[in-house]
Amino acid sequence: QLRLVESGGALVQPGGSLRLSCAASQTLRTIYVVAWYRQAPGKQRELVARLTKVGSTNYADSVKGRFTISRDNAKNTIYLQMNSLKPEDTAVYYCNVPGIGNDYWGQGTQVTVSS
Repeated sequence: QLRLVESGGALVQPGGSLRLSCAASQTLRTIYVVAWYRQAPGKQRELVARLTKVGSTNYADSVKGRFTISRDNAKNTIYLQMNSLKPEDTAVYYCNVPGIGNDYWGQGTQVTVSS
């Protein structure tokens, strides 16, 4: 069974940058879609970014131009580069791999943007 482990969350000042990583327990080479979601307190989990195996991307309007999703198949790792962070980006960030019948999720990593 695929396991995902996120890391890289931290407390950062507005305008700062972070790179989140998601290490997969199995090769990503055969996985078509990888994604990052986030969930802020009192809010529903929302899609942040999505990347297909052929390089197609989708981003939430709120992060377009600031966040970049990428994958390194050789390292079995998914990344989320976050620049120009805002307080409203504060949330627990989860990586996701859609599966047949159920999706795979990591445990999440906390990102807090505050001065």
